[in-house]
Amino acid sequence: MATVELTKENFEETLTGSDIVLIDFWAAWCGPCRMFGPVYEQAAQRHPGIVFGKVDTEAQPELAAAFRISSIPTLMAVRERTVLYAQPGALPPQALEELIAEIRSVDMGDLRRRAAEGAAEQG
Repeated sequence: MATVELTKENFEETLTGSDIVLIDFWAAWCGPCRMFGPVYEQAAQRHPGIVFGKVDTEAQPELAAAFRISSIPTLMAVRERTVLYAQPGALPPQALEELIAEIRSVDMGDLRRRAAEGAAEQG
């Protein structure tokens, strides 16, 4: 599957309608972003069950601001509307594959249970 351009118009729908969404925050003038682009595109082809979104921070400043993106490229992994990973920096192919495997292996039921327990302890 090809990457999907994410905009403020389709962002919410994409997150709601997809189990796993990887988001690459980038800009055309960013050298590391241009180097990471082909790695990201190749991973998108290998993992058709995952949405690989791209947010052009120049064209979508509202989205970049909403997620407090201060360095690009920044890669974010969202599963079932929960951010599981958000880090600046271009990943090499093997590290991206490892991240994808890690995101797929998360027990979301357990994660939600532990989050609820933590919230109960706080409250």
